[in-house]
Amino acid sequence: MTLEELRKMRTQMKTEVEKRETAGKTTQVIVGMGTCGIASGAKETFNEFLKLIEEKGLANYVMLRQTGCMGLCSHEPTVEVVSPDMPRVIYGDVKASVAKDIVEKHLLKKELLDNLIIDKPAADILQ
Repeated sequence: MTLEELRKMRTQMKTEVEKRETAGKTTQVIVGMGTCGIASGAKETFNEFLKLIEEKGLANYVMLRQTGCMGLCSHEPTVEVVSPDMPRVIYGDVKASVAKDIVEKHLLKKELLDNLIIDKPAADILQ
């Protein structure tokens, strides 16, 4: 490897690490990546969110995370969005093609996508 190739690789890795930085980020997009989610296309959904957040210049305040199964297997892939001044919501059946709607409407315009919102199981049912 040449020195220039090593510098390029270092820059790419630094950019990847910065994307995962949490300081100063006020909004979270959490993709369910349990086996049920992955089988339903959550990896593609996650990658689409990653691409869109970068394209739209949202990386400075939006943190993209993954979690295990949210218990809503029939609605996978599931995506939870936590944003200031908005209700915490879980969207269901979020294929990669739907990620664009969530980014454009929920993250940018602060509008809920009512037709995609699903409820968390009630705490008393889980016990």
